[in-house]
Amino acid sequence: MLDVRDFKAQDLRGLSPDALAVVAEQMLAHIGEQSKHIGEQSKRIDSQAQAIKWRDAKIESITFQLARLKAWKFGAKTEAMNAEQRALFEETCAADQASLEAQLAALQPATVGGTAPDKQPEHPSKRQPKREALPAHLPRMDQRVEPEDTNCPTPECGQPMVRVGEDISERLDVKPAQFFVQRQIRGKWACRCCQLMVQEPAAPQVFDNAIPTPGLQAHTVVSRFIDHIPYYRQEQINARSGVHTPRSTLAGWGGHTGAQLMPLYEAHRSFVLGSPVVHADETPIGMLDPGGGKTKKAYMWAYARGAFEAEPGVVYDFCAGRGGKYPHAFLKDWSGTLVVDAYGGYDATLSLDGRFTANCLAHARRKFDELVKANASEVAKQAIQRIAWLYRIEADAKVLTSEQRLQMRLERTRPLWQELHVWLQLERQRVPDGSAIAKAIDYTLNHWAGLGRFLLDGAVPIDNNHIENQIRPWALGRRNWLFIGSQLAGERAAMVMSLLQSAKLNGHEPWAYLKDVLTRLPTQLNSQIEELLPHRWRRAD
Repeated sequence: MLDVRDFKAQDLRGLSPDALAVVAEQMLAHIGEQSKHIGEQSKRIDSQAQAIKWRDAKIESITFQLARLKAWKFGAKTEAMNAEQRALFEETCAADQASLEAQLAALQPATVGGTAPDKQPEHPSKRQPKREALPAHLPRMDQRVEPEDTNCPTPECGQPMVRVGEDISERLDVKPAQFFVQRQIRGKWACRCCQLMVQEPAAPQVFDNAIPTPGLQAHTVVSRFIDHIPYYRQEQINARSGVHTPRSTLAGWGGHTGAQLMPLYEAHRSFVLGSPVVHADETPIGMLDPGGGKTKKAYMWAYARGAFEAEPGVVYDFCAGRGGKYPHAFLKDWSGTLVVDAYGGYDATLSLDGRFTANCLAHARRKFDELVKANASEVAKQAIQRIAWLYRIEADAKVLTSEQRLQMRLERTRPLWQELHVWLQLERQRVPDGSAIAKAIDYTLNHWAGLGRFLLDGAVPIDNNHIENQIRPWALGRRNWLFIGSQLAGERAAMVMSLLQSAKLNGHEPWAYLKDVLTRLPTQLNSQIEELLPHRWRRAD
């Protein structure tokens, strides 16, 4: 075959028409290949340019947040805060700064800090403060790391090597209520005749150049978000063991940990919203406003997979308000049945095609129950009795499949439901307008279609109690934290709590789960990140 790339103009003279046709065909094919190659290169360049543009925008945003954080930290208005507000503000600043710096480092090239590996920085970095030695009284647990083969790896040699030394690095670890120092001892092996030394590399860590192990990181975060122990109290608790961990240090660990968990949170969010039935609710949380030196109301939104799902999960979303735009944005790509109370903020979200409303019967029942407790209405007592019959059937149907549950509801529940509807309409005509019992009946009748959604789908529960149980930890936290320190701190809290609360739902001990996740994250492939989700997690051997 002719190689048209080696042809010159004079080579074409004297060729027969057939040969010229072959040459022309090959030249056209060559030009086509080059055009295709140039097109592919152009696409790669465009893709890289978009990635660089996105990264630069993200870096600019994070840099701005860091600058604003420093301005708030040293702003005059912080002087107006009381002691509790100022303590939380300082903790939040440390956590936010650690989180933003970790995100910034992840966006920078591998040689960030400035220079390529073969170049020295133009200006030496600032002198790092000398780390305080770990307390000598703490027990040491040694992890010895040696090569599997201690023979010389040189093919021509293969002689046994001699151990000539070791490197010892100490990092602080903890078992609940017991601190200890984890030492990783990496032996050095050398071949005297080849002048060659072999040593196992240090294990990758979530924290580079820092003393906390994944166990201590998990302990700090679980204490904060599961046990609701503020950082200043953790500082006091650790001090009783002779370990000095300033609250700013603990907050920094928490911020860095939250940044590392972001990819796992996004994967978990997709898993939760993969359910055709989703529960939703929200609860108010105070958020510190550094610019004004006071607190303002924010909201923690909660979304959980259906109560009958075999693999449970809950995800939280911290938002500045309670408007309908927040659930609308969070659920923009989801379709199915949303189990909610009668709050109007969900109306815009539920107005889209492919979405259905299931209202909470427990909310309707509470309005009658309040009247019963006040001994204010005989009608309310009868309503409570009728609703109780429905819940007895639900207790029997709980262990069934969706198809079996729906069949039981159609046979046993639907007649009672229709009877309740007729009875409420009759009673409404007998009670005076504007009375408390009239309002309770009106609430139930006005939302009758949504309340009865469970009779059309066996996967839909009769109430929204499932999500109320998942949002209860935030009410507990409010009594301990008092308020959230910043928007970023609220988002970080939502992310960490989503994973830890879901781990509890799946029967995992939160500390064991998070410790293992933080241990495996540095080496976990992005394509296998879902293996660390709470519903799929298995403890590493």
